[in-house]
Amino acid sequence: MSNPTLVREADAGLACCAPLAGEPLSAEQAAGVVPMLKAIADPARLRLLSLVLSHPGGEACVCDLLPSFDLSQPTISHHLKVLHEAGLLDREKRGTWVYYIARPAAMTALGSLFTPAAGPATASAGGGC
Repeated sequence: MSNPTLVREADAGLACCAPLAGEPLSAEQAAGVVPMLKAIADPARLRLLSLVLSHPGGEACVCDLLPSFDLSQPTISHHLKVLHEAGLLDREKRGTWVYYIARPAAMTALGSLFTPAAGPATASAGGGC
């Protein structure tokens, strides 16, 4: 059910998710991370990812997600497909329904992307910009 090329591209994006504060990303590294960030930049997709992650057992059927939205089933399925193609979700077809589960490596990589650099405080004492 998965497109092997898209999965390889998503895995390449995960490989470059070193903390931004560690050292500047190369153009190639930034290009690898962008699909994941674009996928979660949409409010519906961010909510879908959150619903899947917080669902009992960490996986959710499309049928479990539909009641949380005022969107059609094809629209929800499209958003889930975008999250899958970005490498954030795995999916498995069971009968007529598709179940989604977050990819642990993707969640870890995204979390580590925004980890502050170790060492002295990185913000001024005032906390302003």
